[in-house]
Order: sequence, then structure tokens, then C-alpha cells
Amino acid sequence: MNLGSNKNRIIFIDLMRAFAVLMMVQGHTIDVLLSNNYRNAGSPFFSSWLFMRGMTAPIFMFTAGTVFMYLFRSIDRPFKDNPRVIKGLKRFLLLVGLGYLLRYPSSTIFDFSTITNQGWNIFFGVDVLHLIGFGILIIIICAFIAEKSRLKDYIIFSAAGISFFLLFPIFDKINWIEIFPKHIAGYFYTGTGSIFPLFPWAGFVICGGVLGSYLAKNPLVFRTSGFSLKLAVIGFALIILSFLSYPVEKYFYGKNIADLEYIDVILLRVGFVLLLYALISFISIRIESLPRFIILIGRNTLLIYVVHLMILYGSAWNPGLNQLFEKSFNVWNTIGTALIMISLMTAMVVVINKLKIRNKQLIT
Repeated sequence: MNLGSNKNRIIFIDLMRAFAVLMMVQGHTIDVLLSNNYRNAGSPFFSSWLFMRGMTAPIFMFTAGTVFMYLFRSIDRPFKDNPRVIKGLKRFLLLVGLGYLLRYPSSTIFDFSTITNQGWNIFFGVDVLHLIGFGILIIIICAFIAEKSRLKDYIIFSAAGISFFLLFPIFDKINWIEIFPKHIAGYFYTGTGSIFPLFPWAGFVICGGVLGSYLAKNPLVFRTSGFSLKLAVIGFALIILSFLSYPVEKYFYGKNIADLEYIDVILLRVGFVLLLYALISFISIRIESLPRFIILIGRNTLLIYVVHLMILYGSAWNPGLNQLFEKSFNVWNTIGTALIMISLMTAMVVVINKLKIRNKQLIT
């Protein structure tokens, strides 16, 4: 069976999933290995890479929300009868569990006698997997509220996503460690070492759910150029709004020039994600099927994410390239290693798929 022929599979989402995870792989690889001598903000190449690196996480999170909600709403059943509810809850537990496992502070399961305070901070820090897991949980809750209130998905989801964005400047100034234990406080701000706390990052996952719900209810819309145009217009509007919002948020939040993560940047990121979606959806209009390896990459984003992190950053049970070669490569060695890493991840999912197919053939 041709993997690209599934009529229920939106081609441009497969492309977005593959693009997002491969951007994550190359971004992490270059960040780990490239020497500080070559990190010149004045270089157009490095500044372009740095900009895209800042957009990778929003793309990854937005796509996760889009895919989950698309699959959820593609099943036309009441909330209590929708199998995607249980699958989503299992996905939530898996993602959060893997997130903590990757940051596990000890090579032994129960011996924590040698763990430093920094080690505990790393373990309790909220990263991408925790964030997407809780984002999916919030999407499920929003879907339940939408059904019970009989309101449209876009109303509930948009309100939830915007709330996570707007509350961020306020929540970021609260010392949550004085209110909650460290392992809970990390979900609200970066003060305990979290990289992706719920505020504002869960907003990207939830906003992706808005698009996923729309695609599920309009299954052929992605085949029209009008859909790409609408995404582009909304994306451009948000980017323009991001520049106009600076004086407003400065008035309400007292924003300083040095701040980089407030509402203007959030609007810029959402707008850029929508522009990228518009471009890829437009390219995908005439594509009837995708190469097998692209679909396999898109279907195995979690596996690729976990394996490449273990190779680059290591874990409690293995050293990573970060410990061996941290920021010691020149440009060409770094680029070459990034290409090797992408090739390895691609080969991994292709081989695993072939082994699965072979096992099925032997069983039958």
C-alpha cells in the first residue's frame, strides 16, 4: 500500500511534521557543537539560523496540537464515545513520563544520595515533551467544555490559547516557588530552570488545535489555494500586529527593551507559523503522494525526538556529544554532523518500518 495514498491524510501536515522534527534535530545539533568563535550575530547566515531556531519550538508545538485535534474531530462521535479521548490521555502520560525519564538525575533507579540541587532542578524542569503532553490534556478538556457548552471549538480553543499568552507577562513575575513545590512551580515559570513552562508555550499547542478542528470539519479545504491565502493573510496580520503591540504591552506590563518573550514576540511566532503553513499547504496542492521516508519521519516524531536528544545531550545512562565535544566544531564539521544526524534519524525510522512489515509478513 502506498503510504501517501491515504485519502484521510493531509499531505501538508505530514510535511509540516517532518519539517518540524528535522528542524529540531539540526537546531539542537548545531547548538551543541558549533564553536562560540562562529556565533556571530552580525553574520546573515548565523542570524537567519538563530531566527529559525527560535521558531522551531512553536512550529513543533503548533503542529502537535493541529494533528491531535484533526484526528480527534475526524471521529464524529460524542466526547464520551470518542476513542481519541483515551488515546490522548495515554499520550499525555507517555509524553510527560518520557520527559522526566530523559532528565532522570541518577543512573540507579532508587539511589538519589549523590544528586545535587542542580541535578534536581534539571529533573523538575519542564521541557518540550512535558509541555506538549499537558497541551494535549488541555485540548481534551477544552473539547469537553465545547461539547457541554455547545460552543464552537474555535471559541473555546482561541480563548484558552489567548489566555496562556496574555497571562504570561503576569505569571512570569510571580515567584511560584514560594507558592508550590519545585516540581509544580516549574510548570508556571522559568524560575526553577524550566525551558517551556505552560505560560506562554501551551498556547501554541492549543492554537494548533483550532486549525486541526477546522481541517477535520472541512476535509478538502487544504486542496484549495484559498485556504493557503487565508492562512497567509492571518499570518501577515499577526506579524504586523506584533510590531504595533509593543507600545500597548509596554503600557500594561512595563516592558523593557531587553525583554524578548512578551506578547509582540508571541504574535510574531504565531504569525510566522501560519505563514509557513500557508507556504507548505500551497506547495502541497498538486502533490498526490509523498515519498515513504517523509511520511515515516512525520509518523515517528516522538521516537526521533527522544533518540536524537539522547545522542546529543546524553542521559543518566549514556554520555552525549554535548559532554564530549561541546561547542568545539567549526562550521563545516558542524553542518556535516547535522546532516549525518538527520540521515541517521531517517535511516532509523525506515529500518524500523521495514522490520515491522517483515514481522507482519512472517506472522501472517
